[in-house]
Amino acid sequence: MRDQPVHPIAPTTAMPLAAVETTSDWRQSIPVLTGTGFTLRELRLSDAPLLLALLTTEEVSRFISPPPSTVDGFERFIAWTQRERAAGNYICFGVVPEGSHGAVGLFQLRQLEPNFSTAEWGFALGFSFWGTGLFVAGARLVADFAFEHVGVHRLEARAAVQNGRGNGALKKIGANRECVLRKSFLRNGEYLDQVLWTILDDDWRLAKLPAAALMH
Repeated sequence: MRDQPVHPIAPTTAMPLAAVETTSDWRQSIPVLTGTGFTLRELRLSDAPLLLALLTTEEVSRFISPPPSTVDGFERFIAWTQRERAAGNYICFGVVPEGSHGAVGLFQLRQLEPNFSTAEWGFALGFSFWGTGLFVAGARLVADFAFEHVGVHRLEARAAVQNGRGNGALKKIGANRECVLRKSFLRNGEYLDQVLWTILDDDWRLAKLPAAALMH
């Protein structure tokens, strides 16, 4: 799913990152990323009913590729994410708030070049969790994982030009707007223009430095 209604971010100030329980090889098992009040983990087949309920609403699905329309469809999607992770092509985290037994959204990383040198990320989050800070905190963990553990050099995201909420958030947080991709996203029979946003590994690491270090 691409062009999500929630968006990638690069931190504009130094911040502590939450715990990352890494394994020797994410292709064998995706690590659990732990934030304040939530975890990011690999999707499970049991997540399918809740994902169907939350990611097929009009608010969420407006600017993304059509999600599966049945529980069975989401189960097939989840099985596919696990096969693609094992093949080293793709990583998908489920977003699990504290107290929830299932994922209420997801973060995706897809390699565009071998070994994830360039990767595209996508996101979807249930509408009731918009504006709670869950996306911002989760996106920071995923970006840090991408740059520090996967070895991503360039992280790309695409947002429809009409998606004012998304593009405004990206601009505010400091992601770089590179260009407009004309008629690059087909949605409901109509080709939409998309804005291409990027974060580089050097940008990410520089943003994480304490302010005092930047003065030297």
